[in-house]
Amino acid sequence: MLQSPSTSGNCEAGAARQCDMQDGKFITFEGIEGVGKSTNIDYLVELIEAHGHTVLQTREPGGTPIAEDIRRILKEHGDEPMSDVAELLLMFAARSINVNNAIRPALAAGTWVVSDRFTDSTRAYQGGARGFPQASIEWLADFVHGDLQPDLTILLDAPVETAMQRAGRRGDPDRFEVEQADFFSKARETYLQLAAQEPERFVVVDVSRDLDSVRADIGQIATLLLSN
Repeated sequence: MLQSPSTSGNCEAGAARQCDMQDGKFITFEGIEGVGKSTNIDYLVELIEAHGHTVLQTREPGGTPIAEDIRRILKEHGDEPMSDVAELLLMFAARSINVNNAIRPALAAGTWVVSDRFTDSTRAYQGGARGFPQASIEWLADFVHGDLQPDLTILLDAPVETAMQRAGRRGDPDRFEVEQADFFSKARETYLQLAAQEPERFVVVDVSRDLDSVRADIGQIATLLLSN
């Protein structure tokens, strides 16, 4: 499930051991709207920092000033309609900026990176829910971030009805949050398929339970991460 970092992509084969010692770990949180990513990310970051590691906390789309501008465009209800193709390309444009200006430099400096979403969100939302071929998404992923992959992905999972009820309590919904239940059902199904395909990378946490139970799971994940 948890492996040594292999995220920088800049190591010579003979120096792999030294590079692994220098690089930080890349951890991503995924899930549909309303599963409590922010709360659980904050808790995991606290645990990692308490162990003496420096952590960069980022999000997608976003994470840098330009990428945050793209995030605003993607999430706001604009007067002009946005095509699904434009949405997909803007997601990867923001990701490219975040990867090159924030994530890769942090990892190379030995900083751990914890991200609210990464390319699995695109696979679930633009792929599973919007219907884009996964092969096209994988081509873009390879083009934008190549060998940079999360060391661990924590999938926060809950039934769609539960998640939508929680998301509805957060105030005015953005352009994604107004989607119907079928959209989120397809996204959730894709997430679970991805987790089944890569059990060595994914950990699925049932967040339909009480917060203490979820935090106990996050604590166990942190213990395993920090012991590697």
